[in-house]
Amino acid sequence: MLAGAAASVEDPQEADALGKQLTRFVEVFNLLERKLADPIEPAGAIYKGAIPGMLRTLDPHSAFLDPRQFESLKEMQRSTEKGFGSVVNLLPGRVIVLQTLAGSPSARAGIAPGDELVALNGRPLTQMPVEQLVAVLSESRNDRTQLMVRRPNFPRLIPMTLIPAEMASPSVSRNFFVEPGLAYVKIVNFEAATARELHGAIENMGGRSLQSLILDLRGNPGGIVEVAVQVAAFFLDARKRIVWLAGRSGPKEELTVPDGYEPYRFPLAVLIDERTTSAAELVAGALRDHGRATVVGERSYGKGLVQSVYELGAKTGLALTTAYYLTPNENPIQRSLGNCSEYQLAPCDDGRSAAELRGGIEPDQTVYPPRFSGLETVLKASNSFLEFARDYVGQQRGIGESFEPTNEMLDDFQLYLSARGIRPTVSEWSTAVAFVRANLKQEVLNLTVGVAKGDEVELRRDPVVRAAAGALRARLPQ
Repeated sequence: MLAGAAASVEDPQEADALGKQLTRFVEVFNLLERKLADPIEPAGAIYKGAIPGMLRTLDPHSAFLDPRQFESLKEMQRSTEKGFGSVVNLLPGRVIVLQTLAGSPSARAGIAPGDELVALNGRPLTQMPVEQLVAVLSESRNDRTQLMVRRPNFPRLIPMTLIPAEMASPSVSRNFFVEPGLAYVKIVNFEAATARELHGAIENMGGRSLQSLILDLRGNPGGIVEVAVQVAAFFLDARKRIVWLAGRSGPKEELTVPDGYEPYRFPLAVLIDERTTSAAELVAGALRDHGRATVVGERSYGKGLVQSVYELGAKTGLALTTAYYLTPNENPIQRSLGNCSEYQLAPCDDGRSAAELRGGIEPDQTVYPPRFSGLETVLKASNSFLEFARDYVGQQRGIGESFEPTNEMLDDFQLYLSARGIRPTVSEWSTAVAFVRANLKQEVLNLTVGVAKGDEVELRRDPVVRAAAGALRARLPQ
């Protein structure tokens, strides 16, 4: 949350002690200015040294935000960022376009699914590791960019120029029916428009007529707490407690469902994993404690700190831990940070069990992501599905949402693998054939219909989604 300026120190004794410490700091700074061998740069000494050093004595999440970081935070809260409007697949030295968004700079420039970006502003991408590719692509979004593009079945590289534009970044990224009456919605983070987007997605799929809903919060890093409270309120009765806020001093404060909400009452499952964090844990904890949802997946991360962002001068900011969250049943979300000095808001020994000290939200049903066989791992790591799908799509016409891989396509894929030195045994192939069909279908749909439709193929096979669907079916009237 974005807060106002920090309050001044009012206690006379505290003010006097603070004044003495500030005097010492000024003395040290003056000595550095006069005696240091090289000239000292004041802004760097303060912004990169003194302030971060002071915050490191508090907790791992309080941080000083320089002008660039503070602007990025505000961009995230606006749910927009500059970009080109394309979804890409990254491998070492490979950037392959899966989809371009309608009206985006990529679409206007003529970039198409299956195109490979081979050079960016004169820099070849072929030798770059994935981490460097991510950095180079992120940097390119700030200004006009010159690309060299390789298109399947086209004899030469195609030069293109892209100019980045403000792109809306929806936080509700996927919604579809897993099966008739059972809807699925994915929330990637909690931003200003998330509650409105979620309500729109649910209504578009049938609203109160839905039989049940899977709410996927896996990998969700949190975001705006007030928005998370709105999301939880969609499924809870008025005045139900959503979360407690407990600070260093003073009584706990509770956030409840406001009057006027008419909640959805269909059965609900919430998916979480070890990357579900902060505001997302708040939602999962509230729905679980009230018995409103079955929580499926893995224990969440355990970040239950209340962080306020204070705007400072010179376009900088300060993210500061000011309290911590408890679920409606007063279970702490925050995991233990170890030594008492690392977290000043929680008592050092409060008698909690080892499980409670781990923090996070414990699922009602623990289900892990799929594990791949040796052959499946090789096929994924080699990008064989996407590479084959690029060639296949270039030779086909009229592929639609009903596409299914044929036996002839699987035979051609086996020949493709053999030419590249991947020759599974009959046993390995027969065990993996369903996996192969699904991944070929996903990549073909990615390139023809869109990434959202391709993702549906993967999600329908996801063991966590399937377990949630089974739990919801068991709650329906027989």
